Amino acid sequence: MDFNHTEDRTMLKDMVSRFIADNYALEARNEAVKNPEGFSRDMWAQFAELGLIGALFSESDGGFGGAGFDINVLFEELGKGLVAEPFLASAVLSGTLLAQLGTAEQKALIGDVVAGSKLIALAHGEPDSHYDLSYVGTTAVQDGDGWLINGNKGVVLNGDSADVLIVTARVSGDTWDEDGISAFLFPADTDGVAIRGYPTMDGLHASEVSLTDVHVPGDGLLGESGKAYPAIEMAAARANVALASEAVGLMEVCRDMTLDYLRTRKQFGVPIGKFQALQHRMATVLTEIEQARSATINAAGRLDQPRAQREMAISSAKALTGRIGRLVAEEAIQMHGGIAMTWEYGLGHYAKRLIMIDHQFGDVDYHTARFAEFSRKAA
Repeated sequence: MDFNHTEDRTMLKDMVSRFIADNYALEARNEAVKNPEGFSRDMWAQFAELGLIGALFSESDGGFGGAGFDINVLFEELGKGLVAEPFLASAVLSGTLLAQLGTAEQKALIGDVVAGSKLIALAHGEPDSHYDLSYVGTTAVQDGDGWLINGNKGVVLNGDSADVLIVTARVSGDTWDEDGISAFLFPADTDGVAIRGYPTMDGLHASEVSLTDVHVPGDGLLGESGKAYPAIEMAAARANVALASEAVGLMEVCRDMTLDYLRTRKQFGVPIGKFQALQHRMATVLTEIEQARSATINAAGRLDQPRAQREMAISSAKALTGRIGRLVAEEAIQMHGGIAMTWEYGLGHYAKRLIMIDHQFGDVDYHTARFAEFSRKAA
């Protein structure tokens, strides 16, 4: 596997890095997350104009990339900038399902997503699902030529700012079955849909979605009825590559801020970076970050592999970045001391996001167990 970036991806990385450095100051970002939607629509439009949303879709779907390494490159830079705009919710999660399951007419919506004029949110997780993708208690029953959906969805990323929802619901089988799950596409303001948005601990936005006798026309069904699970699993896999890549970017910023602090903060007349105990701790941090980076690159390169190989690589990367992310955040804060916990200093914001990434789409324990499960099946 060739881990070197292509010329196009190198250009993408450099462009995103420069744009964020010039236009996405931490102070402006923190002001933007105070908006009711939790991000800046103006900044989202600029990201779209640069082609960054399109980089997450294949050319056949109207984008400019869409491969695992495109996700890796983009989200690492987004992590360095602590970007709050809904790349994950609208382009990676919802975009993957729409691209994999949609008809030509349904996939026309991707053009609006790439242009930044429409936002989509995936409402899949439920209050009792505990990260398990196959747990779907929300039901969909046929209602004439359409469907009637009832249920509740939890922690829907950017659901309160979405123009369109993709909602998963069970049409057959038991609550935990992989088979029998369908996905439906419909406007967020459809009758019977109640959305309660709220900010998360890391400054992003999520929502609870209640569905009461929501009527969806027949053309709102995505793909074959009851067969949506493979696409849901792929969407989660791509999301975890994005999150692991974002975590690596966040770790790099925490590392650099800590190194700068160790070089400038003096105790007993010398920089504290000269203390051997802190040097040893920092060396561990640097080594662990490189391990997380390698696992993330490996996962990005295996998105197109058979299911077992793909999911083992995904779970390995997510578990490692979760564990190492917590280590990096804690060490960075401890080596900084009290200043790291102030609102004005950037490190605390990066550390919060780094910790919260572990709780999205499966934490360390979940993915360690999932890795073991697929390893046993592959043996």
